[in-house]
Amino acid sequence: MRPTRTAPPTTTDVAEQRPERPPRRPTAPDGFLVVDKPAGLTSHDVVGRCRRLAGTRKVGHAGTLDPMATGVLVVGVGRATRLLTYVVGADKAYDATIRLGVGTSTDDAEGEILATPGVGADLDRAVLDREVGALTGDIRQVPTTISAIKVDGKRAYARARAGEEVELAARPVTVSRFDVHAVRQGTTGEGTPVMDLDVSVVVSSGTYVRALARDLGAALGTAGHLTSLRRTRVGGYDLSDARTLDEMEAQADADGVLATLSPAQAARATFAVRDLTDAETTGLGYGQCVAPSGRAGTVAGIGPDGSLVALLEDTTRRGERLARPVLVLAPAG
Repeated sequence: MRPTRTAPPTTTDVAEQRPERPPRRPTAPDGFLVVDKPAGLTSHDVVGRCRRLAGTRKVGHAGTLDPMATGVLVVGVGRATRLLTYVVGADKAYDATIRLGVGTSTDDAEGEILATPGVGADLDRAVLDREVGALTGDIRQVPTTISAIKVDGKRAYARARAGEEVELAARPVTVSRFDVHAVRQGTTGEGTPVMDLDVSVVVSSGTYVRALARDLGAALGTAGHLTSLRRTRVGGYDLSDARTLDEMEAQADADGVLATLSPAQAARATFAVRDLTDAETTGLGYGQCVAPSGRAGTVAGIGPDGSLVALLEDTTRRGERLARPVLVLAPAG
């Protein structure tokens, strides 16, 4: 007896078996999102969620936050992603809790405990303040070993997690503010005496707050790591501008499209602003130089209609001082 052959499924049958995909959301306008990142998500996770909400894959972020950390994450959508490189270099503000007396492999609470020297209750506040002061201002800092810095083409965190010894060179950074608001004595579940410090810091780009905790512990003759970290500001964007992912989704559902800060609004929070004439707007659209802005650094050129036309920097060309476009967002014509 010949075996019964089953007819292959038709295209209609296959289509019926596939789960129905949710409809794609309308594409959000070019601009910035200021996200209040929750704990437990990576910055990449947040970008993935924003891509779905914004209806486009052209989404990026400025300044990575670890999964443990919460707070301000600036996300660019569409053409505004071209502005992110300028936001990455802005200074940043954080609220954090440092635990003295315990050291971890990652310099934060997510790492493996490596040392438990503890900290005595007799630690003098004047000594603490002196060492905090020594970590304030222009300093040289060795980044944490699980940083994203590349060593011979490979991320330091990838090498560390693979069991390799990672040695990173000290780099100049600026800690413009390092304030201790509260000091609490306690013990861990294992009985190690610890001291928790609630602090606020303002730091330059590239500064690791985890490394500040590590170095403060070492300077005090013990160990240290972060138990909490919340970013409260990136450049001109702070928590008052931020929305949670759930709030963004609710707004997009209610209004039909995700709202963004326009490129002009985003630029005003980051750069000095220059109002352009119609002729300057047209010329910049073709990549031409215009009269100098007379300001140091990058300047946002805003057109008569209120849109961001270009980012400008003053330069000297053939002995003449001019403002050249370093990034043009307005179309030519």
